[in-house]
Amino acid sequence: MGLLIDGAWHDRWYDTGTTGGAFRREDSRFRDRVSADGASGFAAEPGRYHLYVSLACPWAHRTLIFRALKKLEGAIGVTVVEPLMGPDGWVLAEAADPVNGVRFLRDLYTLAKPDYTGRVTVPVLWDTQRRTIVSNESAEIIRMLNREFDAWGDATVDFYPEPLRDEIDAINAVVYDAVNNGVYRAGFATSQDHYEAAFDAVFAGLDQLDQRLGRQHWLVGDVLTEADWRLFTTLVRFDTVYYGHFKCNLRRIAEYPNLSGYVRELYQVPGVAPTVNFSHIKRHYYASHTTINPTGIVPKGPALDLNAAHHRGRFQGVPS
Repeated sequence: MGLLIDGAWHDRWYDTGTTGGAFRREDSRFRDRVSADGASGFAAEPGRYHLYVSLACPWAHRTLIFRALKKLEGAIGVTVVEPLMGPDGWVLAEAADPVNGVRFLRDLYTLAKPDYTGRVTVPVLWDTQRRTIVSNESAEIIRMLNREFDAWGDATVDFYPEPLRDEIDAINAVVYDAVNNGVYRAGFATSQDHYEAAFDAVFAGLDQLDQRLGRQHWLVGDVLTEADWRLFTTLVRFDTVYYGHFKCNLRRIAEYPNLSGYVRELYQVPGVAPTVNFSHIKRHYYASHTTINPTGIVPKGPALDLNAAHHRGRFQGVPS
């Protein structure tokens, strides 16, 4: 995971020496917005915007799920980077970028801002007309996909309904801190105390979420919202990479009575399974993070059956 400094590439891992061994995630730098009416300066139009994603990355995975469930495949193109992230950062497959013809994701960042300083991350929402990055913040990209492109997608699907927004925002904050980013704070920590603090927070959060999902169908009552999809992309990776690779090994998601069925139900939503690629997920984490796994050996397991019965139909009064 390198970074650009004044537009120059540096193959440099996160510096935990300045934080006492704690992992600190940097804020996303591109924070513009596509709007249906164009008032933001980026008007929603079919074919104008393009997503650059990694199938391994949970943050990028959110955008693929929203693109699929909002039926925006015909309106927004996608380019997938290679799973291995080495000295050059995220790499695009040979001749795989039909929009800009770049080989490295960092080239998009310098096209948008030649003197860019910061991490080069996915997802990237690219404007093909203005030839710039609109946003590299997944939480904001999914909200654009949820609402601003309804003229070309499924307007009946709304994962951020206005009456529930305060509650969605509140649970998002809890999930992000304890789980989404919590696994990274555990996995990338370089001191025992910071690792253990993050570890404890991850499982305290998972325990609370499991209890919550024993009382109700979804994180926000009986409505499937963005909060569920933001949690899903971490849960679906947990037993495969975070349990072992990030040393979050107190319990697997498969051992949680409610979270285990919940993740299977979300996986079984039509359109979601094709966005999950365990080959990319395992190859990226185990082969790219050489500070954690110096040999780069990718484990063959675990065996998961996400198509098994989820038993969540009890909340709707139907068998499952």
